[in-house]
Amino acid sequence: QVQLVESGGGLVQAGGSLRLSCAASGRTFGSAVMAWFRQAPGKEREFVACITWTTADAYYSDSVKGRFTISRDNAKDTVNLQMNSLKPDDTAVYYCASGPIVGITTPQYNYWGQGTQVTVAS
Repeated sequence: QVQLVESGGGLVQAGGSLRLSCAASGRTFGSAVMAWFRQAPGKEREFVACITWTTADAYYSDSVKGRFTISRDNAKDTVNLQMNSLKPDDTAVYYCASGPIVGITTPQYNYWGQGTQVTVAS
Protein backbone atom coordinates (compact mmCIF):
# COMPACT_ATOMS: atom_id res chain seq x y z
CA GLN A 1 0.00 0.00 0.00
CA VAL A 2 1.36 3.39 -1.02
CA GLN A 3 0.47 6.41 1.05
CA LEU A 4 0.79 9.91 -0.39
CA VAL A 5 0.66 13.13 1.61
CA GLU A 6 0.65 16.53 -0.10
CA SER A 7 1.72 19.82 1.42
CA GLY A 8 2.52 23.37 0.36
CA GLY A 9 -0.77 24.70 -0.92
CA GLY A 10 -2.09 28.12 -0.04
CA LEU A 11 -3.17 31.53 -1.28
CA VAL A 12 -0.94 33.51 -3.64
CA GLN A 13 -1.32 36.54 -5.88
CA ALA A 14 -1.32 36.16 -9.64
CA GLY A 15 2.24 36.04 -10.92
CA GLY A 16 3.49 34.50 -7.69
CA SER A 17 4.95 31.09 -6.93
CA LEU A 18 4.18 28.07 -4.77
CA ARG A 19 5.95 24.78 -4.20
CA LEU A 20 3.94 21.64 -3.55
CA SER A 21 5.45 18.50 -2.07
CA CYS A 22 4.23 14.92 -1.99
CA ALA A 23 5.72 12.47 0.48
CA ALA A 24 5.35 8.83 -0.49
CA SER A 25 5.57 5.92 1.92
CA GLY A 26 5.27 2.21 1.33
CA ARG A 27 6.48 2.68 -2.27
CA THR A 28 6.35 -0.48 -4.34
CA PHE A 29 7.53 -1.53 -7.76
CA GLY A 30 4.05 -0.72 -9.05
CA SER A 31 4.52 2.98 -8.36
CA ALA A 32 7.07 3.79 -11.04
CA VAL A 33 5.47 7.12 -11.92
CA MET A 34 4.42 10.04 -9.77
CA ALA A 35 1.99 12.64 -11.02
CA TRP A 36 0.14 15.81 -10.10
CA PHE A 37 -3.46 16.35 -11.07
CA ARG A 38 -5.77 19.21 -10.21
CA GLN A 39 -9.48 19.72 -9.91
CA ALA A 40 -11.22 23.06 -9.99
CA PRO A 41 -14.81 23.49 -8.73
CA GLY A 42 -17.30 22.07 -11.19
CA LYS A 43 -14.59 20.62 -13.42
CA GLU A 44 -13.10 17.20 -13.96
CA ARG A 45 -9.76 16.26 -12.48
CA GLU A 46 -7.03 17.05 -15.01
CA PHE A 47 -3.44 16.03 -15.53
CA VAL A 48 -0.76 18.57 -14.64
CA ALA A 49 2.60 16.78 -14.72
CA CYS A 50 4.28 13.46 -14.05
CA ILE A 51 7.77 12.10 -13.52
CA THR A 52 9.37 8.68 -13.46
CA TRP A 53 11.17 7.64 -10.30
CA THR A 54 14.15 6.01 -11.98
CA THR A 55 15.02 8.25 -14.94
CA ALA A 56 13.28 11.51 -13.92
CA ASP A 57 11.59 11.78 -17.32
CA ALA A 58 9.03 14.55 -16.92
CA TYR A 59 5.85 15.34 -18.82
CA TYR A 60 3.59 18.38 -18.59
CA SER A 61 0.19 19.49 -19.74
CA ASP A 62 0.24 22.31 -22.27
CA SER A 63 -1.45 24.64 -19.78
CA VAL A 64 1.48 24.53 -17.34
CA LYS A 65 4.46 23.83 -19.60
CA GLY A 66 7.14 26.44 -19.06
CA ARG A 67 5.67 27.58 -15.74
CA PHE A 68 5.63 24.44 -13.58
CA THR A 69 8.51 22.08 -12.86
CA ILE A 70 8.15 18.61 -11.40
CA SER A 71 11.07 16.97 -9.63
CA ARG A 72 11.72 13.99 -7.39
CA ASP A 73 14.04 13.20 -4.52
CA ASN A 74 14.56 9.47 -4.44
CA ALA A 75 16.39 9.57 -1.12
CA LYS A 76 13.40 11.24 0.57
CA ASP A 77 10.68 9.56 -1.52
CA THR A 78 9.33 13.02 -2.28
CA VAL A 79 7.99 14.61 -5.44
CA ASN A 80 7.78 18.36 -5.77
CA LEU A 81 5.88 20.71 -8.05
CA GLN A 82 7.36 24.17 -8.39
CA MET A 83 4.68 26.50 -9.72
CA ASN A 84 5.73 29.88 -11.09
CA SER A 85 3.85 32.67 -12.86
CA LEU A 86 0.64 31.46 -11.32
CA LYS A 87 -2.68 32.51 -12.83
CA PRO A 88 -6.20 32.57 -11.37
CA ASP A 89 -7.01 29.65 -13.70
CA ASP A 90 -4.51 27.55 -11.72
CA THR A 91 -6.83 27.68 -8.72
CA ALA A 92 -7.75 24.10 -7.81
CA VAL A 93 -7.22 21.27 -5.40
CA TYR A 94 -3.94 19.63 -6.38
CA TYR A 95 -3.59 15.87 -5.97
CA CYS A 96 -0.51 13.70 -5.95
CA ALA A 97 -0.85 10.26 -7.52
CA SER A 98 1.26 7.22 -8.23
CA GLY A 99 0.97 4.50 -10.83
CA PRO A 100 2.86 1.90 -12.85
CA ILE A 101 3.19 3.73 -16.19
CA VAL A 102 3.26 7.24 -17.59
CA GLY A 103 -0.21 8.51 -18.33
CA ILE A 104 -2.45 11.56 -18.31
CA THR A 105 -5.74 9.98 -17.23
CA THR A 106 -6.90 9.32 -13.68
CA PRO A 107 -7.59 5.55 -14.13
CA GLN A 108 -3.90 5.03 -14.87
CA TYR A 109 -3.00 5.94 -11.29
CA ASN A 110 -3.94 3.68 -8.42
CA TYR A 111 -2.87 5.68 -5.35
CA TRP A 112 -3.91 9.21 -4.51
CA GLY A 113 -3.23 11.77 -1.84
CA GLN A 114 -5.91 13.77 -0.05
CA GLY A 115 -5.23 16.95 -2.03
CA THR A 116 -4.04 20.44 -1.18
CA GLN A 117 -5.81 23.68 -2.07
CA VAL A 118 -4.09 26.24 -4.28
CA THR A 119 -5.83 29.59 -4.67
CA VAL A 120 -4.49 32.27 -7.00
CA ALA A 121 -5.98 35.71 -6.45
CA SER A 122 -6.22 38.18 -9.34
